[in-house]
Amino acid sequence: MADTTQDIRGQYLAAMRQKRVMNMVLLILFVALMVAGFATADARNAGGFWDGWRNILDFPADVIGEALSRAHLLPGYFLKYLPSLVETINIAAAATLLGALLALFAALLATRGLAPRTWIVAPVRRVLDILRAVPEIVIALILIFLLGGGPVPAMIAICLHTIGALGKLFSEVNENASLKPVEGLASVGASWMQRMMLGVVPQVAPNYLSYALLRFEINIRASAILGFVGAGGIGYDLRNTMSWGQGKFDEAAAIFLLLFGAIVIVDQLSSYARNRLTHGKAYKDKGAIL
Repeated sequence: MADTTQDIRGQYLAAMRQKRVMNMVLLILFVALMVAGFATADARNAGGFWDGWRNILDFPADVIGEALSRAHLLPGYFLKYLPSLVETINIAAAATLLGALLALFAALLATRGLAPRTWIVAPVRRVLDILRAVPEIVIALILIFLLGGGPVPAMIAICLHTIGALGKLFSEVNENASLKPVEGLASVGASWMQRMMLGVVPQVAPNYLSYALLRFEINIRASAILGFVGAGGIGYDLRNTMSWGQGKFDEAAAIFLLLFGAIVIVDQLSSYARNRLTHGKAYKDKGAIL
């Protein structure tokens, strides 16, 4: 018995030593990659990081200083750039709505046990992987080259990425759905679409809506970023004001504040809606008490 205990203890200590060695090797590799990556980036950076880091606060100081000196003009700038903000939100909303609808259909095809044919699952999942892997800005640059600048390339780019992201999330939600309603509908001769719409979607609709709202928040930020490459919206105005330099920094500050306020409001509203969808009134009342 004593020998057995000693053997177990020896095996445990050996396993722990092996684990510590592996952790040390991984740590060394991580540090080496970080140092090598930073050295490469610094060597290719114009001027070098170490030469320019002391000036990192100069630009924010110029923007804040000019905004404070012309604070009385900010309300007018808010009204001036409000239509651009509305355009940015419209791009995100249209892309989210269309992307969520297409992702819903793709997720049903990509879920084992729900797809009408088993061979469809793998190709649809690979398509979703590709759509999710390619950044919106890359798709937008290609579409701007083909279609010209404006909100349409931005909406298509965000929509395609949304299909990939929400399709993956929706398919994972579908895997937790009960198949009993589907089997019951199949027994009375319902078509595949009827089985999905009546047997699966009602079960997972709250999760679908929750993920779609979360994606809407992300798409607003993506829409603003795409404006920097000529895809319209408030990001385009922000790029122009920042490129102008001194004399336009107060307008850039107004756009920053307008965009920040819009994102905060949308985040709060969508968070409230997601909590209501996933937790119900009891969660709201509990949160109000807390």
